Amino acid sequence: MIRLVRLFAGPDGRSHVEESALRLDALGPDAATGWLTTTAARFQQSPPGSELSWHDAPRRQYVVTLTGTLEFTTRDGETFRLAPGDVLLAEDTTGGGHRWRLLDDQPWTRVYLQLP
Repeated sequence: MIRLVRLFAGPDGRSHVEESALRLDALGPDAATGWLTTTAARFQQSPPGSELSWHDAPRRQYVVTLTGTLEFTTRDGETFRLAPGDVLLAEDTTGGGHRWRLLDDQPWTRVYLQLP
């Protein structure tokens, strides 16, 4: 199971959080999702202690955390944490957005996968 956290703009125009899991099917001795269509990828790293104030997602994208533990907060006060191995589906491209801050002494290393 891979934890998936979705940030999206609801009918009220505000950012909201929904947690689920990516479905994995048997693939020989492994388990995998089907192939997902993406348009670009970028790796990025923020130093320990980093935070980013209120912002909307710049585009629909997956954000896969490789290192670091973060806390995200929406303007309505919904909070969640991301840890290594978690996948964020950022879809709140409007509506006031969210903020994040690193909680541990690790950098936040992640890969962005832009969605069509």
